[in-house]
Amino acid sequence: MATNIGMMDSAYFVGRSEILAWINSTLQLNLSKVEEACSGAVHCQLMDAAHPGMVPMHKVNFDAKNEYEMIQNYKVLQDVFNKLKITKHIEVSKLVKGRPLDNLEFMQWMKRYCDSVNGGALHSYNPSERREASKGGKEVTKKAAPSQSSNKSSTAAPKAQSSHNARRNEVSSVNLANQSQKAPRPTSSGGPAYDEKITELKLSVDSLEKERDFYFGKLRDIEILCQSPEIEHLLVVEAIKKILYATDDDASVMAEAQAMLSSQQKEAEPLSPIAEISEEKSSSETQKRKNIVNFDVDAASLTTLSPRQRISDVSDVHCSGSPLMI
Repeated sequence: MATNIGMMDSAYFVGRSEILAWINSTLQLNLSKVEEACSGAVHCQLMDAAHPGMVPMHKVNFDAKNEYEMIQNYKVLQDVFNKLKITKHIEVSKLVKGRPLDNLEFMQWMKRYCDSVNGGALHSYNPSERREASKGGKEVTKKAAPSQSSNKSSTAAPKAQSSHNARRNEVSSVNLANQSQKAPRPTSSGGPAYDEKITELKLSVDSLEKERDFYFGKLRDIEILCQSPEIEHLLVVEAIKKILYATDDDASVMAEAQAMLSSQQKEAEPLSPIAEISEEKSSSETQKRKNIVNFDVDAASLTTLSPRQRISDVSDVHCSGSPLMI
């Protein structure tokens, strides 16, 4: 059984449309998105379809809306995995948030596992009857019933129209019988090369959808982070929101966001009081060094003067009328 599947396995290249068709046909539901199965109830019933009677459906809640209710469904699923000795890790914290990529990958694994059990064949399994034992199971069945009847009627109408068109074209087909015998009939398909090209394009589309969902999830995580009360008032967060919520591909949005950040830098340019005090302190220290140097020069000049120069200096002082020289 496919309990451990690598990320490059072909199971992870199955498109979401094929996954939805498989879920709706197996469980008689009308899901339009894979992430609608994030509550875990659908996963439990898929395991019940693969292993009838293994899942306690009375513990499954199809009406789960809150995360703690969804976690109870995943606990039931984990118990089933333990009984079957399945080592697949269930990332509950990611699945309950309804992220498209995480739910798609886990549902791709579920399809691969269910297909590996008895070749994916269901032995007289009645999903509506089994779902009635669950909480909210009857309401889900009632909602799915009108859509299934409308799908059947919509498929029946084209069949009736096609049969009517076939009768109208019988006469023309008889007239063209001779020409069809002469000319070679075209094959129903374009050959192996044509089928290979279609398969390649399908794989390319699925990989692009997977990559799109991946980057969408990243942007969603950034948006949730920017909405945190601790940082949502910051200017850089406002600039990021401006880029995230831009409705068109305009280069001016990026320029406006950069202008918001540059204006904040300009407001922060004036020196702080600490820087001004440090500048005044450095200028005062420079002035002190100048005074010390001048004092040393004066002292050095006194020691280097000769006695004659000193006497001349004294006479100059006497002649100048100094009060000390009487």
